[in-house]
Amino acid sequence: MEKERFEALVARAIEDLPSEFRSKLENVDVVVQDWPTPRQLSRVKLSHPSQLLGLYQGVPQTKRGRGYGMVLPDKISIFQKPIEMQCRFDEEIETKIGEVVRHEIAHHFGIDEKTLRRIEGERRARKR
Repeated sequence: MEKERFEALVARAIEDLPSEFRSKLENVDVVVQDWPTPRQLSRVKLSHPSQLLGLYQGVPQTKRGRGYGMVLPDKISIFQKPIEMQCRFDEEIETKIGEVVRHEIAHHFGIDEKTLRRIEGERRARKR
């Protein structure tokens, strides 16, 4: 998939967020990268770049105190090539992008990985 189309799907996934979440995104940039860097992989203790679909780097809103300010934006990276490797069709890519964007934005709002995995598992079980 061309990078411009992939980026448009990421932008749409953000626009499709419920307004109560979209309006509370503070000091965060969402970027598309082809692959995670070695540093990004080591941060999450993964060895192969195809294992990481997205990454939140920053200070979650729940951890921001009164002294938080004048800082660089948090960064959410969405990794195009690993997502494409997991999906066969463009529709699957679009669905996966939405899942990854929601997952990483949840980290921005302070939901830890363990809790998020539990929520996602419950959501998948309800769909069956």
